[in-house]
Amino acid sequence: MAIQTADRYYSLDVFRGATVALMILVNNPGSGHVYGPLEHAPWHGWTPTDLVFPFFLFAVGNALAFVMPRLKAGGDKVFWRKVIQRSLTIYLVGLFLTWYPFVKWVDQTLVFKHWVDPVNPENGIRILGVLPRIALCYLFTSIIVYYFRARMALVIGAMILLLYWIACYTLGDSADPYSMTGWFGNDIDKRILGIPHMYKGEGIPFDPEGIMSTFPSIAEVIFGYATGYYIRKTGKEYRMLASLMVFGLILAIIGYCWGWIFPINKKIWTSSFTAFTSGLAVMILGLLIYFIEFRNYRGWISRFFSVFGKNALFVFALSALLPKTLWMFRWTDQVGSDGKPVITNPWNWYYQHICIHFPGPPQNGSLFFAISIVSLFWLVCYVLDKKRIYVKV
Repeated sequence: MAIQTADRYYSLDVFRGATVALMILVNNPGSGHVYGPLEHAPWHGWTPTDLVFPFFLFAVGNALAFVMPRLKAGGDKVFWRKVIQRSLTIYLVGLFLTWYPFVKWVDQTLVFKHWVDPVNPENGIRILGVLPRIALCYLFTSIIVYYFRARMALVIGAMILLLYWIACYTLGDSADPYSMTGWFGNDIDKRILGIPHMYKGEGIPFDPEGIMSTFPSIAEVIFGYATGYYIRKTGKEYRMLASLMVFGLILAIIGYCWGWIFPINKKIWTSSFTAFTSGLAVMILGLLIYFIEFRNYRGWISRFFSVFGKNALFVFALSALLPKTLWMFRWTDQVGSDGKPVITNPWNWYYQHICIHFPGPPQNGSLFFAISIVSLFWLVCYVLDKKRIYVKV
């Protein structure tokens, strides 16, 4: 979401752009050989990769703080039309990318991807995911901050986190309410979404972007909004910067200590995870504001990330669209050791013939592949920025 205001903060573009670049980096490894910090925590705990999605949601809330005055000025009719239109567009783009390209290779035949697989009724098209979660969080946070003041929105965010903690503890499996199988949201997702439409990447039907874990994600966007609101209201003063750093530190400490009894966990998006990551996001944003806005740093690093930030949602969607399109083009690359032909596609061919030969451990080649993909999409964003083309929804 581009920030359009007279008091534009270049640092917010950099923050959002760095988040998108990292999302593309961690989503596109060349192989299963990945350095630990670029993988998600198996369950409880966190890695740098686990910070990427909450930081993006935080950035959505931040940008909303600069857009909301115009929405309020337009009145209820304008607000509801624009917010529903944008939320629905983001959701439908996410659903489209999940279903796209609507066919899949089975052996050497293209087969239609059914809404529910007639051969295996437990498989189907996933209803939720990253973009649908962004859409839902944007929708509900917009409603909250439109009808309530920023301070009350913060109270609502805190209440969401407390109620979610109570729900997890009281409604989950008493033996281990914070486990993958014991988390109370599983049963709700199965009943409402249906097993065919849930994520299966964990080996069982479990959706890390499920219905119930969306609620603490909304609180993440609220914290982002409150931070942006304070920045916009206070202006570029050292008082604002100091307050941001203190608020971020307190929030991170609360999340970290809360994690002793309600473990920090991205996959069920625990309340401690929300508080901890929001606190880190506030402090990192504060540092960026200090160097970029106060010290006027405009080095190549900030310029590199800012072009991502100006077309954030577009380039994220494109990063999912391109590999799915390339995977459709297949050919026989070579004959394997078992005498059978090896089928490849442009995406895999680049890794197998170029990146795999990168010196050092196999993780280096996989990382080089991911950096290449980030560079490719940076070039797309750079051209769009030069032409002043900003894709909005």
